[in-house]
Amino acid sequence: MRRDFWDQPVEVIIGDGDHLKSIRNSRDALAYLMTCWPPEKAASFAAAKKICTDAAHGRADAAAAALAFKVAAEEAGVLR
Repeated sequence: MRRDFWDQPVEVIIGDGDHLKSIRNSRDALAYLMTCWPPEKAASFAAAKKICTDAAHGRADAAAAALAFKVAAEEAGVLR
């Protein structure tokens, strides 16, 4: 059973802001971080990538991954 699902999804913007995506787990967060993230990456990006990777592999708490992703998304300006 996968344990990396988040209690609350994180809504993020895709592209120019016309589309939204609901991120519900660490694996989806990783996919978004690697494919849709803005070119400029702050330290919060690296932290979110690391903890989401760890959570996806069962080595970190899913709630911590969700929080790190949300913080990084807000800093990058993609949080809805």
